[in-house]
Amino acid sequence: MIGYAMLGTNNLPAASAFYDALFDSIGIKRLMEFPKGPAYGVSWDKPMLGITIPYDDQPATAGNGTMIALAAGSRKHVDTMHARALELGGSCEGKPGIRGEEAQGFYGAYFRDLDGNKLCAFHVGA
Repeated sequence: MIGYAMLGTNNLPAASAFYDALFDSIGIKRLMEFPKGPAYGVSWDKPMLGITIPYDDQPATAGNGTMIALAAGSRKHVDTMHARALELGGSCEGKPGIRGEEAQGFYGAYFRDLDGNKLCAFHVGA
């Protein structure tokens, strides 16, 4: 259902470096380049995440209650993304672990990027 999501930034070079390194840690690359920012994904037929200077050139702000959840592919990738985000200057919003009942298998980790946008890396299953 979701084709892509966009996160605003006030520092495109820093945000691009953050997401290049974060996604490289699990093998995801840039799929598209725009004058105001890149879009990342695994393929054209899967959802993408774009990082952009806002269209109206006003300051980007992180939405209260807004979060983007990124399917990480494995629990190991969740751990890797969370650790890498913190190494890159992001902040922790919840360490990696099971959320809810173990039987449901939802394993997630939460962090904020350099602009304060909240993200969750998650995997469902063992």
